Amino acid sequence: MTPDNPAFSTFALATAACMAVTFLVCGIPFGVIIGELMGKGDIRKSGSGNIGTTNALRVGGKLVGALTLLCDVLKGLVCVVASSWVLSGLCDPSALMIFPGRGADWALSLVSLSGLAGHMFSPYLHFKGGKGIAVGFGVCMGWIWPVGLSLWIPFLAGVIATRYVSVGSIAAAISLPLWILLYYPGSSFAMKAVFAFMAALVVWAHRSNIKKLMQGNESKLSFSSKKEDAR
Repeated sequence: MTPDNPAFSTFALATAACMAVTFLVCGIPFGVIIGELMGKGDIRKSGSGNIGTTNALRVGGKLVGALTLLCDVLKGLVCVVASSWVLSGLCDPSALMIFPGRGADWALSLVSLSGLAGHMFSPYLHFKGGKGIAVGFGVCMGWIWPVGLSLWIPFLAGVIATRYVSVGSIAAAISLPLWILLYYPGSSFAMKAVFAFMAALVVWAHRSNIKKLMQGNESKLSFSSKKEDAR
């Protein structure tokens, strides 16, 4: 949908509303909440201090880690799916206008960015949060699932080759705009730019891991390790 369409203003306002709700929902720090509910305390006060899956696993155990991962993926997925339902009903002439390569693919791109931003800059934690891997996977699965599934390729390759989870995470992030180009070459410049920016945000969130890798201090993957940095 473009600005010359009479319904553009309504569509744009609905997109902004979806972005706001998505930001607030994806900002929910499930790792902290689940850890507290299950009697493990505030996971930010132990380990790496991160709210993500790895620190939840290390501090709270397997069940806390698994539930944190599930909730972080689902909050991204559900928000994007719900937004697609809302926005598709406002598209004129076709509900398909919001999908990649169509006139309004920028809308769900911005909603996806809002989900990632909500998790990384949680409004409930003084705008601090996680590193975006789980929620990023969730928003991709909610809209562009071939890209979401393909992100596992560089992630697993990086982890298997180096035993560093951070290397796999960074590799997956860097590959994101490349998968967009491969699967959706006809997508708008706005969509390509938004997902490239999302990839850059995730890499930026891993800046401490990059520093540790350069210094040789990064912890390698180990199911018994107590030092793995959190996602």
